[in-house]
Amino acid sequence: MKKTLFFSAIVAALGGLLFGFDTAVISGTTSWLSTVFELSKFELGFTVASALIGTIIGALTIGKLSDKYGRRYVLFILAIFYFVSAVGTGLAWDWYSFLFFRLIGGIGVGGASVVSPMYIAEISPAKLRGRLVAVAQLNIVLGMLIAYLSNYVISELALGAIEWRWMFGVEAVPAAIFFVFLFSTPRSPRWLIAKNLIDEAKVVLDKCGTDSGNIEDEIIEIQKSLDLQHHAIKEPFFTKKYRIPIMLAVMLALFNQLSGINAVLYYAPDIFNMAGFGKSAALLNSMGVGGVFFIFTVAAMAVIDHMGRKKIMIVGSIGYIISLSTIAWAFLKYGDNFTETGSMIVLVSIFLFIASHAFGQGSVIWVYLSEIFPNRVRGRGQSLGTATHWIAAAVISWTFPLIAEVSGGYTFAFYAACMVLQLFWVIFKMIETKGISLEAIQKQLGIE
Repeated sequence: MKKTLFFSAIVAALGGLLFGFDTAVISGTTSWLSTVFELSKFELGFTVASALIGTIIGALTIGKLSDKYGRRYVLFILAIFYFVSAVGTGLAWDWYSFLFFRLIGGIGVGGASVVSPMYIAEISPAKLRGRLVAVAQLNIVLGMLIAYLSNYVISELALGAIEWRWMFGVEAVPAAIFFVFLFSTPRSPRWLIAKNLIDEAKVVLDKCGTDSGNIEDEIIEIQKSLDLQHHAIKEPFFTKKYRIPIMLAVMLALFNQLSGINAVLYYAPDIFNMAGFGKSAALLNSMGVGGVFFIFTVAAMAVIDHMGRKKIMIVGSIGYIISLSTIAWAFLKYGDNFTETGSMIVLVSIFLFIASHAFGQGSVIWVYLSEIFPNRVRGRGQSLGTATHWIAAAVISWTFPLIAEVSGGYTFAFYAACMVLQLFWVIFKMIETKGISLEAIQKQLGIE
């Protein structure tokens, strides 16, 4: 693997690390936010979902901007958004200012979830693409793990009423590092070719590698896929020829959130409290969630370009069904009177759930969304899939506190039923993309 390719993928994936940190950090602050801002369950759900509203905005708008100005340029902007959000939430003077800065951070998360994997996919040869795009997912998980660890360490410092401010504020450090490192990365060769900057594209392909082994042949193949003489870069997106990748993207993104993953990640300490664990134990268990997530994401990275996307999704789906069904049973059986055995059943089942997600959907979604759309509409396609993901995440995260208060068991039973549907969808509808160039995937989908 070439040094420039590896370094650029790692740097772009720092957007994922900040994505993960920003997503998970609020899980350790919900009790403080409820107290400080005197929030009802509905208002707490909205507070958590406020960042997700930002992710929808970021996901919907960033694709066109990245097509116009380039993937790397947009990553610079997102780094600034992360920094402003970290400082702003740490210094928030009331609930409304807090919501505003969380919204800014959400725009950064939504944008990074589109651009980071797309950029990595476009600089990577096909044989390495799955693993390198999965680096973005690995960094998302690493960011979550760092957030859980940071929350626990800060909580142990007994800082009192300013504890939650430090939990949010520390994100400014990795955001600044991300911004600085971006200066050392090249622009996407496929975006450069779309803008007719052929000489610069040749330099980048030489540094990052090609599918064909010949730079000139690679450029010709990319130009054919763009085919700008017959397809304007602003051509309509919602057309019959793009129906298959659009449906694949939308269904994959919906199923990702119908697993309940964001409800678990955002409310992990609360779920453990519901299952009979104390505050300190709940935060430690949340760190365990991050650790399991990280280990199984690494495992998925090792095999995603060998097993393929589809087989990994099947394994993950089965794990989802088993773990979610068990969690649902435990909450329905024990209710508000959890025994030590019941608490351990929930703990082990949540760890299995996280492992299933990390190995399956979590590792596949960003790789798959970055692969299935043609070069000329990839920005818009990635935005559609990502926006669908975040809209579903916002709905589930906003409603979870209300629904779980009434019946946590039936909530998890609903997620389990959705994962049964996902299993059938993967088996009968999902196409395999491992080891195929982005241009060849376009042909496989019948898009000229």
